[in-house]
Amino acid sequence: MAEQAKVTSLEALEYFRQRLIVFQSKAQQVLDEVRDEIKRTRNWLQLEQPRFWETEFRKRRIKLEQAEAELMTARFSEFMDSPVSRQMAVRKARESLTEAETKLRKLKMWSSEFEGQVTPYLMKLERIRTWLTEDLIKANSFLYRAQFTLEDYADATTPMTAEQVNQRPASSEEVAP
Repeated sequence: MAEQAKVTSLEALEYFRQRLIVFQSKAQQVLDEVRDEIKRTRNWLQLEQPRFWETEFRKRRIKLEQAEAELMTARFSEFMDSPVSRQMAVRKARESLTEAETKLRKLKMWSSEFEGQVTPYLMKLERIRTWLTEDLIKANSFLYRAQFTLEDYADATTPMTAEQVNQRPASSEEVAP
């Protein structure tokens, strides 16, 4: 005869199954947040920031051209003592334009490196997502079936009390003619 299973807590199995469902839900939510954050960062790096710095570059180039024109005018003007303040304005405008050029160059570099840096992590995220959506669902289904199988087994092996014996219907062998 086969050994009997000693099922002591079906409630613990149900509790574990419920906690597994909660874990799966929360983990999927976190993965969605991470994926969304990567998309926002990509959008910021590849669209928003280049657009901003290209506009800044154009504005700063115009400011530099204006400052240079004012410096030339000041040099030819007889009414100005010294064009030093105009020279300082040209220098500041040039530095500002150089800053915008540097930012644009760095953005192009970061944008090209971003995909290479992020792709391995995205692949890992997708493997975790697959595990959550496929393997954990299978595990939950298995636990659900196991729980009912064990409940049926526990009910079948539970000895009947005298009251339960008296309440059960009599079989045809027990009935006297």
